[in-house]
Amino acid sequence: MSTSTIAGQPSVLGTKDRVKTAIAAAVGTSVENYDFIAYGTASALYFGAVFFPESDRFVGTLLSFATLAVGFVMRPLGGAIGGYFADKLGRKPVLVAAMIVMGAATFLIGVLPTYEQVGVLAPVLLVLIRMVQGLAFGAEWGGAITMAYEHAPWHRRGMFAAIPQSGNPLGIALASGVFAWSATLSGDWQWRTPFLLSAVLVIVALIVRSRLSESPEFQEAQASGTTEKNPFLATLRDDWQSILRVIALRVVESFAYYSTATYLLSYITERHPDLRPVALGAITAASILAIAVTFLAGSLTDRIGRRPLYIAACTAAILFAFPMYLLTNTAQPALVIAVFLIGIGVVHASFTGVQGSLLTEQFRTATRTSGASLGYQVAAAVGGFAPLLAAALVGAFGWPGAALLYLGAAIVGLVGILATKETWGRAERERVLALVAEEQRRS
Repeated sequence: MSTSTIAGQPSVLGTKDRVKTAIAAAVGTSVENYDFIAYGTASALYFGAVFFPESDRFVGTLLSFATLAVGFVMRPLGGAIGGYFADKLGRKPVLVAAMIVMGAATFLIGVLPTYEQVGVLAPVLLVLIRMVQGLAFGAEWGGAITMAYEHAPWHRRGMFAAIPQSGNPLGIALASGVFAWSATLSGDWQWRTPFLLSAVLVIVALIVRSRLSESPEFQEAQASGTTEKNPFLATLRDDWQSILRVIALRVVESFAYYSTATYLLSYITERHPDLRPVALGAITAASILAIAVTFLAGSLTDRIGRRPLYIAACTAAILFAFPMYLLTNTAQPALVIAVFLIGIGVVHASFTGVQGSLLTEQFRTATRTSGASLGYQVAAAVGGFAPLLAAALVGAFGWPGAALLYLGAAIVGLVGILATKETWGRAERERVLALVAEEQRRS
């Protein structure tokens, strides 16, 4: 990170808009996650029957999860496009454009005809819109995180980068809560309403994001002529090892969420339909808990470094892989709730809280959004297949197949963090704190 604090260059104390920028990034991230997670929830609960033939329920579930995965496949392309323009033209325009595209796609899902109404055209349209969703979501994350990170005080970047990350569980909580409420409605309104309501959230987020100021570090790079002519190719050429590390670090987090919130939800409701409201309520409660845990995890990294907390989270995921299914198989509501609270509210939230700063710090300013976005979204594309793979493995081997899948992803994450150097060690913390103290004295 740059250490310069002279006139016209970023201050180690951050910008005056640092809090507003982080909150605005979080608002947008929450809406993007609401839109994207709404699809995952609907895939688990409704789309198998609504958009595919009902002759084989198991096949319908697999096809539904396959359309879910299609969106993830598009995310690396969205990350590459969004990262390219964010590093070349600025972070803000990408954030606004991604929000508009994502909102329009989500609203359109809410008005799609069903398989019963138009036959095979229904799943075709669903897949096309899902592809657009994936592009927009892929373009969004990198810009939101880098904006919050680059506006933040240098000694609090873990905390500030965790604020937009906290928007992830907030969006998840909103989506789960709306689906829990819409389940009381009749007919297709149960799944259409959450998608239609996203239009209101998108309008609010657009108003907030349109008032943001551009990243000071990007403006410095632009003014000094150190931006890359082609950020995408530059990061592939110079930062390919960092991209691979980001992929490994992100795979465990992506699998940890989608194996729990999407596949486990489907697993429970298929075997114990009466537990559907309990599971949906548990996901909502776990997501609310995750908002606080994500923020606290990011704040803690500013004190102890990024690496120790990520190692602890990977270890927790390894230990949780089999107990999560053993507890779920009891069909006891209290234990089902505990599984979601631990899996989403603690384990997954610990990953997301660290990632904002850890992944961003793997790259320099000129390629930061491109590199972080590409690695993050490639891993997301892999993680998007978690529900599909889990369903297939359970069909072949029973629940231990899904537990082993979760365990394998956790081991990949542990190997990834052990191979990653600390970006915020004691020496760096002391150096930056000295710069902060010096600037505070001058001001």
